[in-house]
Amino acid sequence: QVQLVESGGGLVQAGGSLRLSCAASESTNSIHTMGWYRQAPGKQRELVAVIRSGGTINYADSVKGRFTISRDSAKNTVYLQMNSLKPEDTARYYCYARNYYTENFWGQGTQVTVSS
Repeated sequence: QVQLVESGGGLVQAGGSLRLSCAASESTNSIHTMGWYRQAPGKQRELVAVIRSGGTINYADSVKGRFTISRDSAKNTVYLQMNSLKPEDTARYYCYARNYYTENFWGQGTQVTVSS
């Protein structure tokens, strides 16, 4: 089982920035994909950004140009730099990982609230 622990959420004004971190309990060399999803109240969980072991990255259209995902294998950590935040980015952000056995893992989530 891979344990994922998120940090870095909080309250920020529109236009501000936050950086989320997700630390994995084992080497990310065993993990094929890591990324971030988010879920706002009353809405389905949606993909924000993912990064694969080969370096391929996908972003949701709504965050392209504002969010950047990165991965530090030495620290078993994935980051999400969020700039130009908007009130509609308010959600609980969940770290996600998939290993080479196609098992999926989720963190507990961290709350991001953007005030207008």
